[in-house]
Amino acid sequence: MEEGLLKLKNQNDTSHCRITACVILSTFVAVCGSFSFGVALLQNAGVSMVYFCGNFLDWRMMALLGALPCGIQAIGLFFVPESPRWLAKVGTEKGLENSLLRLRGRDADISHEASEIQLMTRMVESDSKSSFSDLFQRKYRHTLVVGIGLMLIQQFSGSAAVISYASTIFRKAGFSVAIGSTMLGLFMIPKAMIGLILVDKWGRRPLLLTSACGMSITCMLLGLAFALQKMQLLPELTPVFTFICVTLYIATYAIGVGGLPWVIMSEIFPINIKVTAGSLVTLASWSSSSIVTYAFNFLFEWSTQGTFYIFGAIGGGALLFIWLLVPETKGLSLEEIQISLTGQPDEISHM
Repeated sequence: MEEGLLKLKNQNDTSHCRITACVILSTFVAVCGSFSFGVALLQNAGVSMVYFCGNFLDWRMMALLGALPCGIQAIGLFFVPESPRWLAKVGTEKGLENSLLRLRGRDADISHEASEIQLMTRMVESDSKSSFSDLFQRKYRHTLVVGIGLMLIQQFSGSAAVISYASTIFRKAGFSVAIGSTMLGLFMIPKAMIGLILVDKWGRRPLLLTSACGMSITCMLLGLAFALQKMQLLPELTPVFTFICVTLYIATYAIGVGGLPWVIMSEIFPINIKVTAGSLVTLASWSSSSIVTYAFNFLFEWSTQGTFYIFGAIGGGALLFIWLLVPETKGLSLEEIQISLTGQPDEISHM
């Protein structure tokens, strides 16, 4: 069962990476963040359903329910057009135009967008042929650090532990597991909708900074709550206070760190290394998530409050990382992002 769960987690992260990349490669610049954040919103909807149904269904029935959306998705994939940038990469000019017309509307003027995509693709392809070694070229160092760093922040700040072991945390604090899980499930979708609305208004960096700050503070408060419980101070307040902190943690996670690393990862890598880089970043996410999920029980037994202090400290470090290294990509096309990050000459502006 554990092997199956690990494989399921791996496939989930891989599909999330590919779906987000596909959305990024196909949508308008003005709504790119909102559309890609929609992937995280729908994922939160699935988590909400699991929290709710888990109160009265056993794990076998839950596994069967999880197979239904996969079947629906498999059918829907037959109707999804190819990414315009991928078609430009393989040299299918007519296919590129048809894909853009299908995505933008038959009456849309796609000439400038098609030329921009083709020019940037030629620049990238002439500069470097796709291989694993391309990832470690000097010009891609910044993007690789940002992509992997955001995934490590997402997992090591405690998200996998809090979401997977919410019932354990509630039980330890003396709060009703059924009520806590149900309320978390109900709050999941509204929280993610806040990020969906704000991502193309505020930008990526403000949401990430707000999210990391909120996660750090709530983890520190959770550590304080369990420290007070251990000292038998204000025991009647610990259950409710713990529930509030967990809810706020999930809320701040959902508006930024939960979905934006996948969005930014899909935006910052150029087309020639997007698949390879996406696989490496997904590996980092899956590996770190597995480590946190596996280690949480041992950490929780070692020191309940210490566990959350560690997560809070990592959240504080995440603030510094985001402030110094993560670029703002709001309102920029993928070609403009690649030029700003890799330092290639801005030939597009002279078209």
